[in-house]
Amino acid sequence: MKNLSKKAEQKKWDIVGMGNPLLDVVINIEEEMLAELKIKKGSMKLISQSESRKILKKLAHLEQILALGGSASNTISGANLLGSRTAFLGVVGKDEYGKAYESKMEKEGTVSHLSQHAKDKTGHVIILITPDGERTMLAHLGAAINFSKAHLKKAEIAASKILHIEAYQLEDKNLRQTVLHAIKIAKSGQVLVSLDLADTGLIERNKKLFKNIVKKHVDVVFANEQEAMAFADEKDPIKALHKIATSCQIAVVKLGEKGSLIKKGQKVFQIAPHKVKMENTNGAGDMYAGGILHGLINELDLQEAGEMASHVSALVVASPGARLDKKHFGKIRKYRKR
Repeated sequence: MKNLSKKAEQKKWDIVGMGNPLLDVVINIEEEMLAELKIKKGSMKLISQSESRKILKKLAHLEQILALGGSASNTISGANLLGSRTAFLGVVGKDEYGKAYESKMEKEGTVSHLSQHAKDKTGHVIILITPDGERTMLAHLGAAINFSKAHLKKAEIAASKILHIEAYQLEDKNLRQTVLHAIKIAKSGQVLVSLDLADTGLIERNKKLFKNIVKKHVDVVFANEQEAMAFADEKDPIKALHKIATSCQIAVVKLGEKGSLIKKGQKVFQIAPHKVKMENTNGAGDMYAGGILHGLINELDLQEAGEMASHVSALVVASPGARLDKKHFGKIRKYRKR
């Protein structure tokens, strides 16, 4: 990306991610179970530790797949697989899940700057997947909620080309202050700031706040179709794209099976979808963001970056978890650049 200065070319990291490091608990269920649990299909809801315990107990007879998760963490993982030099900041519990999270992240190739909280357990997300592949998420943030300015690695943020954050950390007042401080560090070091808007309900609850943050601080915005329309107060995703683009350098609207749209300046890039046999939709949007950020780092044309991102995100749809399955690694080798 031409906006990345010559000074940035010498930086230690391509992308530093910051977010809630959450362990995914993936469970395949029937539609009827959502009604029984009184949970809206396709929603994302924060739950307490006791609520989590009750839900997991009720679903104990079903297979549970444990995997690394968290929106920003998934995105960083995807960019790393493509060859970007990545690091990640967040807080886990001082427990076996926290140790496993850090170990698996490092094994993937992302440098972990995770801090441990002595009391709270590592956060997790119960991901309920219905037969149509739709995901419904119940998140208990756990230790992640304790992320503070003391956990920021100023030198690491300043030594990156892009700081990627997730809107999930902007609702809580304390977490928001930490994120805004990190953005201040980034801006002083000529670091681009990328934001994933994350969830429609989250946007509706904090619309004015989010719009202000984007306009003042964010260079690249990612949103799916519903998130974009909610953020922009539009009923059409293309109109939403145009409105979002007035507040940032690059606006990206992910349209699922219809592809995606990217706008920079006055130019709009229409990205076609890749057709695959769907296993689940969890994590596809995060991988797409990872592909775009990797493309920006390598100064790809946005059409080319979008096509790459579309392909790799489709491969996540064809994977059982929120991240690319090893069986697909060979298919992305052509995109790897360092």
